[in-house]
Amino acid sequence: MSVQHTESTVPVSAWFTSSYSSGGGGECVEVAAAVDGIHIRDSKVRSGPVLTVAPEAWAGLVRLAADQTL
Repeated sequence: MSVQHTESTVPVSAWFTSSYSSGGGGECVEVAAAVDGIHIRDSKVRSGPVLTVAPEAWAGLVRLAADQTL
């Protein structure tokens, strides 16, 4: 199950940007691990919605993405 909300309860210091982000304004995400799950947001719209998923769901997505890279 995932939850989308707009008010982040995660401290600013907990967020990190993908190592694949160039900083050039491409499609980038920020991620923060917390007790209630993994929070995901658009790095260009930090005040926008935050998607929260279970750690298992995030791990599956990361595995899938890693399988698609060269």
